[in-house]
Amino acid sequence: MRLGIKLMLVVAAALVAAAPAHAQRQSLADRVGSLEQQMYNNSANQDLLNQINQLRQQVTSLQASIEQLQHDNAQLKQSAQDQYLDLDSRLNRLEGGSAAPALPAVPVSAPKAPAAPAKPATAATSERPPSVHGDPGSLAVTGDERTSYNVAFDALKAGKYDDSAQLFLSFLELYPNGVYAPNALYWLGESYYATRNFPMAESQFRELLSRYPTHDKAAGGLLKVGLSQYGEGKVDQAQQTLETVVAQYPGSDAARTAQDRLQSIRLGNQIR
Repeated sequence: MRLGIKLMLVVAAALVAAAPAHAQRQSLADRVGSLEQQMYNNSANQDLLNQINQLRQQVTSLQASIEQLQHDNAQLKQSAQDQYLDLDSRLNRLEGGSAAPALPAVPVSAPKAPAAPAKPATAATSERPPSVHGDPGSLAVTGDERTSYNVAFDALKAGKYDDSAQLFLSFLELYPNGVYAPNALYWLGESYYATRNFPMAESQFRELLSRYPTHDKAAGGLLKVGLSQYGEGKVDQAQQTLETVVAQYPGSDAARTAQDRLQSIRLGNQIR
């Protein structure tokens, strides 16, 4: 009996002695685990810092690229605007020149063969006798018709566009089918165009094309239809009309002016 009690005490003492060692081992494992976690966290933090630094470098590089692109874009816009203003200035000079015609030459009494399309003058120096391609007809005119036409024409040359419009209207009422009627229609349209009355100008140029599609001034009339449409704000219609001028009258002054105006419109759209 006593022997059994002694054995129990020995086992108990051994267990008591072993408890601190177990506890010590458990505490050491916790500390090692904690240190390992800290090392892992430090490594993750370092990776994160490296990624942040890389992103910062990329942002800096992108900012430099953006600034360069902005600079290049500004230069392109300035260049496009300069080209637009230059073209617009040249076209305005051309259009201003075509609105200042000169006194027509005295026509001969015998019929004439069809002539090549007349080139618009840049200054008011001369205007050929009227002719209609395919139907020359008689170029003889009475003194009354010629006198009425010259009065309206003189007002246009003097820059009295309101007066010239009324005088050409009166002429067309008196001589609706006269030899100078197609010329009168054209310059009536120019009188309205010069005063920026674009709807009335377009109407007169269309009337010219409808009644005299093969006349010397048909190419210029179609060009002015397009320019009048542009003045009215009908940009899409104006572009279509100007493209028709280029296709229908290739190599003519009207086609070259239409091409310049088309380029001007496109440049203007790009810089807006």
